[in-house]
Amino acid sequence: MNANSPIEESVVRFAEEIGQAGPITVVGNRTQWDVGGLPHPESREVRAPAGVWSHQPEEMTVRCGAGTTIGELNERCSQFQQMVPFDLNPEATVGGALAVGRSGFRRLRYGHIRDLVLQIRHVDHSGQVVTSGGPTVKNVSGYDLCRLLVGSLGKLGCIAEVTLRCLPIPETTLWLTGKMDPFELYNDLYRPSSILWNGDSIWVCLEGVKSDVESQAAKLKLEEVASPPDFPEGGRNSLEPGALKNLKRSSEVWLAEVGVGVVHRTQKQSPAPLGEANKRLMRELEVRLDPNGRLNPGRELITT
Repeated sequence: MNANSPIEESVVRFAEEIGQAGPITVVGNRTQWDVGGLPHPESREVRAPAGVWSHQPEEMTVRCGAGTTIGELNERCSQFQQMVPFDLNPEATVGGALAVGRSGFRRLRYGHIRDLVLQIRHVDHSGQVVTSGGPTVKNVSGYDLCRLLVGSLGKLGCIAEVTLRCLPIPETTLWLTGKMDPFELYNDLYRPSSILWNGDSIWVCLEGVKSDVESQAAKLKLEEVASPPDFPEGGRNSLEPGALKNLKRSSEVWLAEVGVGVVHRTQKQSPAPLGEANKRLMRELEVRLDPNGRLNPGRELITT
């Protein structure tokens, strides 16, 4: 990369803003700002570089600044019938989405959000730019630090730039709803993109070649709808996928992702406690990668 290019200069400026001293917090569009707790009020706010810097349709990769919105990213990719299936608020920034690490509602088909990450350039606690991963879909040897940064809430490094894997936009996307056993449906369908269940009704997303989608849909006694239901916004928690069978209808509204285990709720849930071994591991990581505790202080990595 040309050291004097505008792209490189924007990353260098970001690193200089972070500097070597004082508490800092990276700000996106605050769409998931309270996840992990609010940063310390004395933290200095910095913003990551923004912009889709390159899209290589033949390689199915896209490179952008971490401050780029998901909407802008997918608008660029859609010009070549490709997408990055984050399925989050289009106003959310790419870096913010990765820092929080919550996958979209089509995770059942497309996998965890970290699986789309090929390379990350981040700024460490000393203001140095660090590169991890590789810019192609081929496997990269060595420690997979870029995936470690996904879900770290910016406490292990401040994401500046990312290279992501693109996927083809499906020829057909179909949402269906009705009343069926969601777990039997999960076992019967071939690679559904999403199965949502609120204890009473289900919503199913089928995607792919039109003939295949229509063939699967014809076997189901469900009604076509334009989109999934609204997701409860109070909180969410993760269960073992099989444990969803124990969920019951109650006064609280919830919506579960069958096959994944995520439950969206109207009420905020306390996170499942980590075991002592995991707590020690996470604390050791924080101490090693941010020994002075200056990156996003106030947020709790071990409770997200």
